[in-house]
Amino acid sequence: MPQEMSLAEVEAVARTAHAGQTDKAGRPYAEHLSAVAEGVRARGGGDELVAAAWLHDALEDGVLSEEWLDEAALTQQTKDVVRAMTKGPDEEPSAYAGRILATPGARLVKAADLAHNADPHRLAVLDEHTARRLTEKYAAMRKRLGLGPDD
Repeated sequence: MPQEMSLAEVEAVARTAHAGQTDKAGRPYAEHLSAVAEGVRARGGGDELVAAAWLHDALEDGVLSEEWLDEAALTQQTKDVVRAMTKGPDEEPSAYAGRILATPGARLVKAADLAHNADPHRLAVLDEHTARRLTEKYAAMRKRLGLGPDD
């Protein structure tokens, strides 16, 4: 078994995979990944969950493949959380939330993801309609996951 990837290696893979991508506000996507990784750490997540935070959108965005994840020198928990965080294109929010709740560690990573996505500073640069739609979407997912204001 190859040696597990270090967090620095996971970060480098994620930054390279998402290079050139921007978020809805036009910022480099790696800023979001970094914020989610920091949010996971601040919420008490260990290295396995921080690694999952760096990779949480990689499959969903199509920048890394399932095959890459299968072969990657990552723990099973990291792989499971990345898969749990990968929402299918037509997947119902309730099914997505159920998978997150059923996967140890995924709720913590999703909490950090939602916290950054719903950051008022990020939402303030969007048009009013988009900001309102996203705020409602994020609040609904927080409710499905049973996340409180301190999560």
